Amino acid sequence: MNQAQLNDADACSIGVDTGGTFSDIVLLDRTTGVLWSAKTSSTPADPSIGFIDGIDQVLERSAIAARSVSHVFHGTTVATNGILESKGAATVLVTTRGFRHVTSIGRHDIPRSENLYAYVKPPLPVAASCVLEIGGRLDEKGIEVEPLNDADIVALAKQIERMDVRAVAVCLLHSYANPAHERRVEAVLNTHLRGVMITISSDVLPTFREYERSMTVLLNAYVMPLVSSYVGRLEDRLKQHAIGSRLLLMKSSGGVAGVETIRRAPVQTALSGPAAGAVGCRLIGQLAGYENLIGVDIGGTSADICLIANNEITLQSEGKIAAWPLQFPMVDISTIGAGGGSIARVIDDGRLAVGPDSAGASPGPVCYGRGGVEPTVTDAHLVLGRLPDYLLGGAMRIDREAARRAIEVRIARPLGLTVEAAAEGILAIADNHMVGAIRLVSVQRGHDPRDFALVPFGGAGPLHGVSLARLLDIPRIVIPPSPGVLSAIGLLASNLKQEFAHVILQRSDTLDVAALGNTFAALESQARTWLDAEAIPSGNAEVRWWADLRYAGQGSELRVEWNSRRVDEASLAALATQFHAQHERTFTFAQPDTPLEIVAVLVEAIGHLPHPVFQEIAEGTDLRAAEAGRQPTWFDGRLYETPVYERAKLGCAATMAGPAILAQLDCTTVIPPGYTGCIDRFGNLIVEAG
Repeated sequence: MNQAQLNDADACSIGVDTGGTFSDIVLLDRTTGVLWSAKTSSTPADPSIGFIDGIDQVLERSAIAARSVSHVFHGTTVATNGILESKGAATVLVTTRGFRHVTSIGRHDIPRSENLYAYVKPPLPVAASCVLEIGGRLDEKGIEVEPLNDADIVALAKQIERMDVRAVAVCLLHSYANPAHERRVEAVLNTHLRGVMITISSDVLPTFREYERSMTVLLNAYVMPLVSSYVGRLEDRLKQHAIGSRLLLMKSSGGVAGVETIRRAPVQTALSGPAAGAVGCRLIGQLAGYENLIGVDIGGTSADICLIANNEITLQSEGKIAAWPLQFPMVDISTIGAGGGSIARVIDDGRLAVGPDSAGASPGPVCYGRGGVEPTVTDAHLVLGRLPDYLLGGAMRIDREAARRAIEVRIARPLGLTVEAAAEGILAIADNHMVGAIRLVSVQRGHDPRDFALVPFGGAGPLHGVSLARLLDIPRIVIPPSPGVLSAIGLLASNLKQEFAHVILQRSDTLDVAALGNTFAALESQARTWLDAEAIPSGNAEVRWWADLRYAGQGSELRVEWNSRRVDEASLAALATQFHAQHERTFTFAQPDTPLEIVAVLVEAIGHLPHPVFQEIAEGTDLRAAEAGRQPTWFDGRLYETPVYERAKLGCAATMAGPAILAQLDCTTVIPPGYTGCIDRFGNLIVEAG
């Protein structure tokens, strides 16, 4: 990024986004308006090492003292990887007597990608023997049907103590309506269990649907020790480096929260990195003048796709991680195993397959020279001449011949192809995988991709951006000034955010308007209290109302903003109109004569933090001054002599016709033949056909 300026305190902010292959670090100096960036190899064994190494690098590069840092923002994959790799803590789930099989039964739907007749449910994070029952019962309105016995809780505590676990999840029937029983279980267990972390569903997810609520609180407990230990190491390392600033972690909803909030609900960071990318994507759209965007974040191991409509990041309340539901607000992201490290191989029936398994950070692609032997997407780009012989601004040399040999031996010869044709086939398959994921967040949500601008970012995003746009008929591609670290920049543009929800389950034609108004008032009071606890000035505090609605008789709902912030007949009519329009856009039909059901209401508390405001760059249209050389590059089976430009030397209005390659510290951009790129006043590269 060229230059930035922040309006508030004279200090610096650091953003650290930890990925599967690289960690991205940015530092914004608020006094000078300059942004520095660094990219380091991730350290999967202990991500805190890569975290602090990156901070050290960016502080050294900027010559800024550690004591000048006021905020450290972090996007982390610790909770995500703990769940995906089944590396969470030994955990017990406590549930109401008679309901111990809820998590085993789950739902009867089968993933679309699975064979209907061969599908087997994956094993749960905890064994069936680790699901324990206790007496006591509430009805759906929160009224006690059977009292809770303290002696039973003490007996339960002794049983858990013998099981040698590190975490306990408590999910009792209908606790969303009345948390009293869960809170009592938590209190008694805390007095009898030492060194065991306890989490209750009414704190993590106070909404109905027993399976989703049980799985969410179970996963929360499963990663609590892991995340708590990680966050503790981060705080220790920051103190050791004389950085006394506040640590804020990105949540799946696109907002950040303090360490204590994340320790209590670490599962909220399940989409931490991708959510930061969505925030950064929206920032770039605002600079470039586009409100409708499709962001494609392609890293070393995966591709994350998000959609932004009318400058609003699309959220969903029924997300997933692996096979497990997470029913809380999270950025609507489609993730697939397609990245620069995705491995290409010829499978048994003679077909070429790419991903989802990845070479990751270790050993990495063959061209990295770290022991990798299977060719990857990155190796294919290098063989086709779309990458220079170095990465990270020359700090990392890569081996073109090793990549070529790997593709020749493992792909080209078995398929009877030239090395170049095999490499182009690898990229074509990877691109088509990503196109399918883009359609999930656009076409299947009622949006036409042609009405959007594509924003490719991440270390590999600008290598694929134009190809993806061509496959989807998207007319415009917006490539940020620093695509490889955009998620880290998105961290700097994030706000504190917390949600407070309450289940209603009332039809619109029999709604108790006064009671609903009281519910919103109580939730807003909680939100204001949280904002005060986070020391957010009143001028920077915002509260938004939402409602989860569905037609009476439906089994799923849509989240609609309650714009009027009052509860009366007029506001209910306006809400219904919004819902009908959103339902028609999403599902192609609406039923205005059918009564609505308000499933739940939610109040969102937002604490606005100082954001970077990027300045315009100087004009510079002389391409010769930016040209670093030329190299042969393959496109569609044809060889071109392609200029390579140093992107940092391109000023506003610089225009180049494809084929062209733009090299920079954090990534490489490819403009194929038939496309033209132009640098706008904020340093974005706008690519269009023609």
